[in-house]
Amino acid sequence: MDRLDEIAAFVAVADARSFTQAARKLDVSSAQVSKLVARLENRLKARLLNRTTRDVSLTDVGRAYLDRARELLEDFETLETTVRDQSGPSGLLKISAPMSFGASQLTPALLDFAAGCPSVSLDVVFSDRMVNLVEEGFDVAVRIGHLSDSSLVARKLAAVRMVTCASPEYLARVGAPRELADLAQVEAILDTNGRDPTVWRFLKNGEPHDVRVNGRLRFAGADACVAAARAGFGVARSPAFAAAADLRSGRLVPLFCNYEPELIHVHAVYPHARHLAAKVRGFVDFLAHRYSGEPEWHQGWGSKHPALTPVPA
Repeated sequence: MDRLDEIAAFVAVADARSFTQAARKLDVSSAQVSKLVARLENRLKARLLNRTTRDVSLTDVGRAYLDRARELLEDFETLETTVRDQSGPSGLLKISAPMSFGASQLTPALLDFAAGCPSVSLDVVFSDRMVNLVEEGFDVAVRIGHLSDSSLVARKLAAVRMVTCASPEYLARVGAPRELADLAQVEAILDTNGRDPTVWRFLKNGEPHDVRVNGRLRFAGADACVAAARAGFGVARSPAFAAAADLRSGRLVPLFCNYEPELIHVHAVYPHARHLAAKVRGFVDFLAHRYSGEPEWHQGWGSKHPALTPVPA
């Protein structure tokens, strides 16, 4: 076990390029990590890491040793996981999810999953920051929109329409925009979580139509944008799950229903592993079943607008 601890410390430092970050991931002191790596190098009679005051990098020997070290740790984890999983999902499951979707949509699902899997403990972080699953020790993340990290396994869970909307009071005061070009004259409420919050995309016959918008209110989150639109500050463009309740009640009115709804997708992502832990597999399967069919956030209002009929996930 001492040798496995040494190897685990070395891999953690190599991944993080930092003794401090590796210690945080392993939940030990930096001194302990340094001691374990030094002991491994002494036993191997080879330098695996180059250390400076600013950086940690792999030597040629360290780079070659790292691949085999990963395999050894994975084999050991697979062995333990296989035994643990015989009795079903268990252990600590660390999950990352976006703030708005996590609070409004994922929390009820998490509670139902916890009720059905009493041997699984949940550690859930809601944040719009793109976490590094491997370095930060997350088992799985729920992500919405474009996926840029091809090193992760991704499973599509559901589709989400982007909805342009405003309050009836705002539209009565300034007039409803009829053409996309009219959006240049309205007060847009901008969600800075988007890649370019000042460009809104609409689709017609499959062709994209991009419109540049402007506004004095910017929020890093869909919930705040919807709240501002509900209060009459302007026009918002939001994922349907954030606006659905207000659209059903009439507190918000969807605009440009003659255009096809742009879709973004909800995915569950997790690191590659030769043996997927039962707790991860069980959670991802649970979400896939939970969000199968037409998602709840598209129901109860889209049928009122012909261009917003259900779109399969």
